[in-house]
Amino acid sequence: MSSDVRGRPKSVIGPSGEPLTIDDLPPPETKRWVIRRKAEVVIAVRGGLLTLEEACQRYSLSSEEFASWQRLIERHGVRGLRTTRLQEYRSNNSGGKGGVVPFPVIRVTSGA
Repeated sequence: MSSDVRGRPKSVIGPSGEPLTIDDLPPPETKRWVIRRKAEVVIAVRGGLLTLEEACQRYSLSSEEFASWQRLIERHGVRGLRTTRLQEYRSNNSGGKGGVVPFPVIRVTSGA
């Protein structure tokens, strides 16, 4: 792996298994954050293509939002970034309080 002038790698392996460069990252004006784009930004920071500060500034992210993406990947893999699953994952991590309502248990007994 080669490095640029700042000593940063020119590419890292992206979520699809292909090389990911700065030019491959989502554009700074991104408003629709699909799984792949979130994962690319997290991988870019982990791999040293961007610093956390650069990523937050470039994409107008809070450090808390970025950290939540990173935690979801660590705990649930890239699929954990799906917004439709976010509530379920958070519920499972909080001891089952809030979020997803479990199915009620129905017991059938004989009248004998």
